[in-house]
Amino acid sequence: MTDTLFAAFALMLVLEGVLPFIAPAIWRDTFRRVIQFTDGQIRFIGLASMLAGIILLMVFQ
Repeated sequence: MTDTLFAAFALMLVLEGVLPFIAPAIWRDTFRRVIQFTDGQIRFIGLASMLAGIILLMVFQ
């Protein structure tokens, strides 16, 4: 299980790094917009992301 966890973490790092590597200006502009969100909006995005991840895990398991 530890190997799977490390592999998932490594894949997350790769995916997180793709946009800043390919289009740093777009990434920077997007980050500036996200900073202006309220705490509630950021929490909603986080919740939606977690739910999508859980659903994907259940579908592909």
